[in-house]
Amino acid sequence: MQWETHAQRLADAVTRPESDWYEPLATTPRHVLVPRWWEGTGSGWRVRDGASDRAEWMRSAYADRTLVTRVGPAHADQTMPGAVVTEGLPTSSSTLPGLVVAMYRHAMVSPESRVLVTTGSGYGTALMCRRLGTEQLVTSVDIDPYLVEAATYRLDSIGLRPRIVVCDITGSLPGQYDRIVSTVSVRPVPSSWLASLRPGGRFVTTIADTGLILTADRLEDGGAVGRVEPDPAGFMRTRHGADYDYPTDGVREKALDQEGDEVGVCRYPLLYPPDSWAVMSMLGLAVPGIRYRQSSEGGIRTVWLLHPDGSWARATATEHLASPTVHQGGPRRLWRELQRVRNRLNREGELPVYGARVTITPDGETTLSRGGWSVTL
Repeated sequence: MQWETHAQRLADAVTRPESDWYEPLATTPRHVLVPRWWEGTGSGWRVRDGASDRAEWMRSAYADRTLVTRVGPAHADQTMPGAVVTEGLPTSSSTLPGLVVAMYRHAMVSPESRVLVTTGSGYGTALMCRRLGTEQLVTSVDIDPYLVEAATYRLDSIGLRPRIVVCDITGSLPGQYDRIVSTVSVRPVPSSWLASLRPGGRFVTTIADTGLILTADRLEDGGAVGRVEPDPAGFMRTRHGADYDYPTDGVREKALDQEGDEVGVCRYPLLYPPDSWAVMSMLGLAVPGIRYRQSSEGGIRTVWLLHPDGSWARATATEHLASPTVHQGGPRRLWRELQRVRNRLNREGELPVYGARVTITPDGETTLSRGGWSVTL
């Protein structure tokens, strides 16, 4: 199969020829690492099989897009082509190449860097091996034994043999490293990362419930300092079993159409927080654990905020009505928390999350600060 032209086109789209990442992108056969994937249908997910439609395989594998490879506990590899699931969230993927490279750039790897990365499909691992020119410096970890087995086999088939380990990245890590790059989101920063980083080493990750990329360099005392990078990103959060827990399912049933304990009209137009990285991040720092849902039907838009503690908010507006009606229930008023964030944005013109200074103690306590604002995770 002639994949090289497609890979070079992807490299041209993601970076420039003089970049250290151009050749890894142009010489890595992503399609080998993603033979099947889940494609969103609007009401669920359908398995696509590359070998059944090679033209689509090339288009999808070499586009700068995320390919979901696992929904709930179901691997696309182990599911019949064309099968559809209507429940569950993505639990693993081959992240869009441009974002993988952006995370790696933040890590500032050198040819001598000993690096730990997360596995998934193995594509990011392959890029790092190509970039360093040797797989001997690369360790790749994943909590899913099947993903480790599949990535090991597929990477070997393209001549790459890094160390790949079944490992919960929030626990003890299998070695000492100069760089740790996590393409799953965490909260808090695992103290094991600081223990496994050499002094001067750097980690790059995203904070769960936010769109914040955090980079930090380890200090001699075992802590770290860094910053929130100016570019936003979001990754699946870490899980510790075959699937995520769904603690807001019961809350959602209450929030669907129940009258709220408090009912009012919002002063701002209806906003789905994930559509605004800064607003979602600020809200996620203030109230971690919120899950978001939305729908649009018959000219009516509805946004739900759901929290495991039983709090919920439902905001509804017609397309021509700027001010939504908001119902809220449970122990906290989630829409009021969102209003506070939007009031600050309206008052100050920006939110302080991007560009914030980061300080981390040796046990992983992480504080973000900028100007007079600070929050500890």
